Amino acid sequence: MRRHSHRSALVRQLVGYLPAPPDAPRQDLAERLGQWLNVHDAIALHAAHQPLPPALPAQAPRRAATQPRAADLLAALHRLRATLRQGIAAPPALPVEPQDSAFAPHHQRCLDQQRRMETAIEPLRAHVRQTLAAASPRLARLAALDATLERLLGGREQRLLSGVPAFLKARFEQLRQTRPDDWPEPFEQELQQALVAELDLRLQPVTGLIEALAQASASP
Repeated sequence: MRRHSHRSALVRQLVGYLPAPPDAPRQDLAERLGQWLNVHDAIALHAAHQPLPPALPAQAPRRAATQPRAADLLAALHRLRATLRQGIAAPPALPVEPQDSAFAPHHQRCLDQQRRMETAIEPLRAHVRQTLAAASPRLARLAALDATLERLLGGREQRLLSGVPAFLKARFEQLRQTRPDDWPEPFEQELQQALVAELDLRLQPVTGLIEALAQASASP
């Protein structure tokens, strides 16, 4: 599993809305996971990471069949991303004027877009896992690991992402104070940027699964 030393675009944007915190000691991925998972979770994760029994010779030659599947899944991913980005870019139902002071409509818009992302991405991720599970033992192990990680970490991810509107509210108030006559346009841009960054973050697991399938298909 790939480790990222950089922050996601969403985190970088949201952190920019807050005062700079004091330097905190850095933790690696294993240390952070250790704080999130209990003993039962760790056992489940360990079991998902164990090698599967070797496939029978008759099950081995599946590479030719996985090639079009990888292309089809990649196309489905692109369509889904485009559809969700179109929804994010759609203008609000009512025009926003500089004198407007209520954040509630923007909050509801964020929640609606987050629900659309979750509802649309979850079935594709499950379908991609099913495709990997049928492709090869190695990809089946990856699919099982992804399913376990989603079960163990999905709730925490949703709780963290539910805090995005609060960051945007802070930015909303900041812009209204510093740019009282023309805040709606920059706020709209930043709201869309945050939602697009969240979309990219939510799509990372399924993107990685499809890339793994494509690489396995291309391997000699």
